[in-house]
Amino acid sequence: MTHRRSFLAGGAAIAVAAVGGYAALRGSTAESQESFEVSLSEEEWRERLTDQEFAVLRQEATEEPYSSPLLEESRTGIYTCGGCGQDVYSSETKFESGTGWPSFYAPLENAVATKTDYKLVYPRTEVHCDRCGGHLGHIFDDGPEPTGKRHCLNGVALDFRPAEA
Repeated sequence: MTHRRSFLAGGAAIAVAAVGGYAALRGSTAESQESFEVSLSEEEWRERLTDQEFAVLRQEATEEPYSSPLLEESRTGIYTCGGCGQDVYSSETKFESGTGWPSFYAPLENAVATKTDYKLVYPRTEVHCDRCGGHLGHIFDDGPEPTGKRHCLNGVALDFRPAEA
């Protein structure tokens, strides 16, 4: 009986700590920690973006896997931030990860920034546009060479500009 109580009390303490940590960090978005070149009010972002774009770019949501047409995009070109239009990734670094989201092994230089995200309790590396703070996705350590990184991105957070012929 003592073991069961200890187990339940310990589990409850972990749950409370996780929820408390999540609540504290949830208010800690890229926007609140940094100042960005493109900085709009929530109302201005809502006017500029669709509901799904707003949820992903401004509220750090995740789109459904296999839902983005950019997953199958194979033309040469540049992927831009869906919030502000900044160039963020090149088609040259895109690869098929099998995860259901557009994946890249490296961003363009000086295009993105990162922060630690604890939304799933364990730490992940969130990647966002360094011009507007828009949430793009997460970075994992299971990508191909030369970086070994997988930038797993929400297609709704990106636009694609094909290379000029």
